[in-house]
Amino acid sequence: MIYHQLLKKFQKETITAGLIGSGHFGTAVLTQSMQIPLLKVPVIADRNPQAARLAFERAGVADVDIVECDNLQQALHALETGKYFIVQDPMILMELPIDIVVEATGIPEVGAKHGLEAINHGKHVAMVNKETDSAVGAILNRLAEKAGVVYTPVDGDQHGLLMGMIAWARGLGLEVVSAGKSRDAEFVYNKEKGEIVCDADGVTVHETVRYKVDKEDAWVFEPIPAGKAREYVKARNELLSALPQAGGFDLCEMVIAANTNDLVPDVPPLHQGVLRIPELPEALCPVDEDGILQNRGVIDVVTCFRHPFEPGLGGGVFMVVACENDYSRMIVNTKGQIPNAKGTAALIYRPYHLCGVETPLSLLCAGLLGVSTGSSTYIPSYDMVQTAARDLKAGEIIGNDHDPALAATIIPATKIGNGSAVPAHLLNGNKLKQDVPAGTLLTYDLVEEPKDSVLWSLRRKQEEVFSK
Repeated sequence: MIYHQLLKKFQKETITAGLIGSGHFGTAVLTQSMQIPLLKVPVIADRNPQAARLAFERAGVADVDIVECDNLQQALHALETGKYFIVQDPMILMELPIDIVVEATGIPEVGAKHGLEAINHGKHVAMVNKETDSAVGAILNRLAEKAGVVYTPVDGDQHGLLMGMIAWARGLGLEVVSAGKSRDAEFVYNKEKGEIVCDADGVTVHETVRYKVDKEDAWVFEPIPAGKAREYVKARNELLSALPQAGGFDLCEMVIAANTNDLVPDVPPLHQGVLRIPELPEALCPVDEDGILQNRGVIDVVTCFRHPFEPGLGGGVFMVVACENDYSRMIVNTKGQIPNAKGTAALIYRPYHLCGVETPLSLLCAGLLGVSTGSSTYIPSYDMVQTAARDLKAGEIIGNDHDPALAATIIPATKIGNGSAVPAHLLNGNKLKQDVPAGTLLTYDLVEEPKDSVLWSLRRKQEEVFSK
């Protein structure tokens, strides 16, 4: 890490950021910024002023120093006089003399609008909003490049961290055989009680997600023997299918990571293996090395499987890497990393992601260094799309990627047109034209196109630009 050396060159400068959205992630960006002299976040745009005020209070800002502004003139005065201030209209931020806009609403349509407006106003964009990024991130990145500003994912979220990890590995000449994220939810196995429960963020979810282990199935939950990864992964996935599984919010991040790192989904829903940490390099390597993968350079999601006394993956990120040279491989396999049984690949992982607490570094790199902390390329090769998980009725409003009525998969990128699958986050909040039976892929002919949508317009532009 040499960021501290690079940032020292700008010790007399300060980056000013405007935050749109004061939810969990945005609040953490704000609270941590207070510890960083080079970064100031004086303004929050949020339709709920009380939520923004609470975020400032959590950051230690006295109530007397927080003002609410209804227009640009009031906002400019608050900025000039050193106040912390709140606006309900995010467009006010575009007219302020700030360096970077942090889009943290999580709403695809508004994220597209804010990102585009910020770029058009000559401001850098930190796109926390993965929902927007997964659908139109490539074109926003291209437009930012043309405008001479930075469009960056952020450290702290899994796909952003994974980009940095992969760039480090490839910079060293390591092959990334597979890479991905672990879910925040983990499956915790109490062998003495003979049960497995889903544990999310340290809080155990109760009765409805418990799995009782029958004696005849207990072998499935023992450590995977060499050469048995396919058998064990398949059996675990089948037996634990009633526990909460990965959702669209997990695959959403992985489609971004795939498109920015030239990685591929081995199968559309991903393998989603239930794996102990030491089992990752055994399973997530090619079939001819006794793993489960048909391809190399694969993106995937895993659920960490562990005993109560074992450490988890913390929703972190991982890579399974290989070395061309035998001597280099020996070093990688014997200096703290976990190799597979054949010694052909090893696991490198980061068992945490610190959300907005890590994000200020991305803001500083964009504002001071003029660089993204993400990948240097963004090619929209894949889309996350959705299938009806139950019968849907005409007129229903399609939910977000937390909606249990929808099941997500990753497929090669689509184009707008009847019969073509709709990228998941173009669907959010839109109305179905007709009844849709369970198991049906949601396509453009099934959904009403919203009027005057910036998101859909950017998607058309993205398809035009990247089809050339």
